[in-house]
Amino acid sequence: MSSFTPLITVLTILATAVMAASAAIQGARQEFDPFGAIVLATVTAVGGGTMRDLLIGATPVFWLQDMTYLATAVPVGAAAYFLSGKLTEGFGQRLRLLLYLDAIGLALFTLVGVQVALDHNMSVVAAIVLGCLTGVAGGMIRDMLCGLQPTILKQDLYATISLVGGALYILSQKYLTEEVSLGLTFVFITAVRCLVIYRRGVKTD
Repeated sequence: MSSFTPLITVLTILATAVMAASAAIQGARQEFDPFGAIVLATVTAVGGGTMRDLLIGATPVFWLQDMTYLATAVPVGAAAYFLSGKLTEGFGQRLRLLLYLDAIGLALFTLVGVQVALDHNMSVVAAIVLGCLTGVAGGMIRDMLCGLQPTILKQDLYATISLVGGALYILSQKYLTEEVSLGLTFVFITAVRCLVIYRRGVKTD
């Protein structure tokens, strides 16, 4: 069974579902077949956490300890792939949905990454970096497998928002409860990332 606390387990499941959905939608946009889209969704959903666990020596990695995460990624990815076909092409609907889901996933996985690192007695700086890695790596893997330039390499403040959010989470814990700190940081990362997406605009599919 996973060594995660109940709260971190719930957040990881939510993040897994959100990132799997975003990857499956990207797979549909890139005309992947259903199997390819599900593989893409699964790798994206567990990629960041896998890299984090390997770096901190938490093996077997989280999804090998608890099959809940794979059992979440596969059906969510399949559902998102087929449902995304219902969206009208040419108006940016799929890309817009993908980006906003990715913003939520970035926030959730950043929080999970920071907390897991702290639970493994990592330093504050290491925890912030590992939170960022957990948050951005899945999306980076998704983009690379689709032959796209990773979002982290663009002027989207992608990693910067994650790093600032991780620092905010740790700082706020000195004054607030863990639950309030999680909620505050989640809103901050998601809102700032969505604002960046809104200001840059969304191209048509």
